[in-house]
Amino acid sequence: MTEAKKLRVLIVEDSEFDARILVNLLRQGGYEVVFQRVETAETLLAALKEKPWDVVLADYNLPTFNALAALRLLQESGLDLPFLIVSGGIGEDIAVAAMKAGAHDYLMKGNLARLVPAVERELREAHTRAERRQVEQALRESELRYRLLWENSADAVLLMDTDSNIHFANPAVEKVFGYAPEEVLGKNLTLLLPERLRPDHQETFTRYLRSGVADSKRRVMETVGRCKGEKEVLIEIALNDLALHGKRWFVAFIRDITERKRAEKELRQHQETFEVARRIQQRLFPKAAPDFPPFDIAGASYPAEAAGGDYFDYLKMIDGCLAIVIADVTGHGVGPALLMAETRAYLRVLTRNREDVGEILTRASRILAEDVDFERYVTLQLTKFDQRTRSLIYTSAGHPTGYVLDRACQVKALLKRTGVPLGLQPDARYTAAPPVALAAGDIVLMLTDGIEEAMSPADEFFGSERLFNVVRQFANRSAKEIVEAIYQSVRSFSGNRPPLDDLTMVVVKVG
Repeated sequence: MTEAKKLRVLIVEDSEFDARILVNLLRQGGYEVVFQRVETAETLLAALKEKPWDVVLADYNLPTFNALAALRLLQESGLDLPFLIVSGGIGEDIAVAAMKAGAHDYLMKGNLARLVPAVERELREAHTRAERRQVEQALRESELRYRLLWENSADAVLLMDTDSNIHFANPAVEKVFGYAPEEVLGKNLTLLLPERLRPDHQETFTRYLRSGVADSKRRVMETVGRCKGEKEVLIEIALNDLALHGKRWFVAFIRDITERKRAEKELRQHQETFEVARRIQQRLFPKAAPDFPPFDIAGASYPAEAAGGDYFDYLKMIDGCLAIVIADVTGHGVGPALLMAETRAYLRVLTRNREDVGEILTRASRILAEDVDFERYVTLQLTKFDQRTRSLIYTSAGHPTGYVLDRACQVKALLKRTGVPLGLQPDARYTAAPPVALAAGDIVLMLTDGIEEAMSPADEFFGSERLFNVVRQFANRSAKEIVEAIYQSVRSFSGNRPPLDDLTMVVVKVG
């Protein structure tokens, strides 16, 4: 058995008997009826305020009231309820007037067969009207949200119909194109394109706007825009579909990307410059370590993403000794790479004509002083290894400390700075530090600051102790294996992130 539908009925009627007839007919029609009978304006208003109702049935003539007055009160209350007139005898002209006034139907008391179908029909209509109001309210709210969002957008926002005619423009249109929003309303989108590009873009936009089907590359497109006064700018246009009030609209979000494109171009040029510097830098490194017993020698430089100025070199000296250079030119790019090449050339010439490492750096600094300043200079350690005496002697122009470790990997000597970086002081004089005697099993470490200053994800430095621990673990291996182990340890310590600085080192193991 089908459960009866609840129906709340407000009956404007002075006859209790007639009201009961209406209720019984509705119950016979399958409704569970809750009703109240009123017969004055006061009781009608009170009932409308106190309870919710589904339908109003009103007799046309009451002793002190009538259906038209009841209809006006219902309309003034703001409620949208089906209002049906049920009367014993009104003329057709009165019935028509009542319908024009807003009544939904009228029935004769002598013929109530239409009562249930009429109530059902009007209940459906009332439900449809309620849904339509909700949709319209939602549209108004969404349109308000859109407007608030668009009004405050930094991008130019245009609302267009399917012919690409502009119906809304936000304030940012003036910033991008120079037109006040009201100046573009009613105009076609092609107003904002250079004349030479309009035919192609007109076809593209028309096809997209009419169909909404576009190649994925065209939904966000880059093109040229025309500002007021004919100035051209590079723009990015993103198109989106939008449904409002049952109509199809399209929203264009337009951004001036002129500065972004300029920055991208500069970045590409910068990257190309770094690549040139990197190639210069890599060509200057020695191809292989020298065969210079009893010293096992290995060196490597692992550049950061931005080409830096690290370098190392092996130089044969006129007295048969071997000079090892490790250096760092401040800065990145072609300038430091060229300064590194210049320094390398001077040292190669000087080491073939001089034996004293202090004198070599003094002369090199004097020449470089003409080409460098306080923002660009060279830190450099020049170390001379003597096969006959199994010793080293060095001088350091502001370079990070190097280390001599004994067979137990304890620090035997520190190769500290002995002077200022090259080029900072034209009259700077460099002297060699006292010789360091070397024994079998000793390991000499010469580094740039990228090694010890490598950072972990927790912002800790790699430091010297970690460096020494790596050397201890690989002390019985070759110099080349020690270099590789140090590099891998630094990379692992840094979380395998790209290094912030070049990682350059030379290891000399005494046999």
